[in-house]
Amino acid sequence: MLNATTLPENSPNLEVALSVIDDRAAFEEKKRRQVLDLGQDRRLFAGAIDVLVAADKYDYSYLWSWMGVPIIQFPADIIATQEVIWATRPDVIIETGVARGGSVLFMASMLELIGKGRVIGVDIDIRAHNRDSVERHPMAKRVILVEGPSTEPATLTKIRAEIPTGAAVMVVLDSDHSRDYVLGELRTYGPLVTQGCYLVVADTILGHLDPDQAPRNRSKVCFKGNEPLSALKAYLKETDRFEIDPVVNGKLILSSSPGGYLRCRTEVSQ
Repeated sequence: MLNATTLPENSPNLEVALSVIDDRAAFEEKKRRQVLDLGQDRRLFAGAIDVLVAADKYDYSYLWSWMGVPIIQFPADIIATQEVIWATRPDVIIETGVARGGSVLFMASMLELIGKGRVIGVDIDIRAHNRDSVERHPMAKRVILVEGPSTEPATLTKIRAEIPTGAAVMVVLDSDHSRDYVLGELRTYGPLVTQGCYLVVADTILGHLDPDQAPRNRSKVCFKGNEPLSALKAYLKETDRFEIDPVVNGKLILSSSPGGYLRCRTEVSQ
């Protein structure tokens, strides 16, 4: 790496030298420090919640699409998920909760860029028009849809059959957001996540909202105490395989899933 300190301050080549310094490592380190500080800014986080609550009047999370298909996520969560997929390069991504299909197609497009892998989308009810949106999409070749209750043994058997031996596995939980159901999913799918990959618990923001802030225009309304964040906290008391990634989560202020990105530390004990 070119070091500008090797040149005298009055050197005519100093400006040129500074312009070609490889500052990538310094940039990333500064970014990391800023993220960690941002993650501790509770006042800013509270203000961000106010913005998200106000924006929900317009169904803000429903306004975005991925490659033409509704994704029903906030932009920050899409970017964060992209970061962890690119960094870890999983062979299989399991997502519970297919909805309109944009999320499974988004993750499939990431795997297509990487050049390998499949997304397994699981939902108790994959409606015909949503299945059509997925199956007609250019990224459909990297998607497997499994219909059934996500925690039922028969559903899990179908999912396991699609995971190759030795595959690196990532999991995203985004179906029923009630505490007990999410905890059941964590216990079911947590053991499938492989070391170095991520377990993502969606909509942890619900655990930060007062009753008057909770979204009402949903198929199920979840209040603080009966939501994904409570399930996540309970699960982390049961296992030491996962840790909350402070760098990924630190920047998730305008997000539906702050604190929901868990990195797998160890393989499952046999």
